[in-house]
Amino acid sequence: MATSKAGRQKGRRAGSLKAGRPTAVRLSHVDARGRVKMVDVGDKPVTNREAIARGTIAMSREALRLIRRGAVKKGDPLQAARLAGIMAAKQTAALIPLCHPLPLSSIQVELTPMARGYTIEARVRTRAQTGVEMEALTAVAVAALTIYDMVKAVDKAMTIDGICLVRKTGGRSGTYQRK
Repeated sequence: MATSKAGRQKGRRAGSLKAGRPTAVRLSHVDARGRVKMVDVGDKPVTNREAIARGTIAMSREALRLIRRGAVKKGDPLQAARLAGIMAAKQTAALIPLCHPLPLSSIQVELTPMARGYTIEARVRTRAQTGVEMEALTAVAVAALTIYDMVKAVDKAMTIDGICLVRKTGGRSGTYQRK
């Protein structure tokens, strides 16, 4: 079966500009035929790796007041969110199909109050052959969803926003710092 040019472009995305032309960058989770695959990290060196992710949850004054007064009927959403984020980071490989299971050495989830909600930050560490960016991002997302679940009876219009990788260290690509 012949492969069209569009078919050959599967698994590629625009890369950096070189002499004014975009260069193709091969996605590591897609093979030459456009099929998904799990990346083989067997030959990569084991290194210390860390990732920090962040996001926010914004809510109504009423929901915020209940949380800050400790009056949420289901319990303390902040402690539940912290625990849910830790548990989610540990389960990332079960949730995201192409992630490798990793021996996580540290997971920290912090919730910082802001005027209309909370900033959620997760810091995940390992010593492994691949990074922990997905674990940190998953921790933030699940922590935010846990808060939503616990106060949705008061505010269904809460917004979860801005979940992003803030920093990552280790591995072949080195350090990434969000600007």
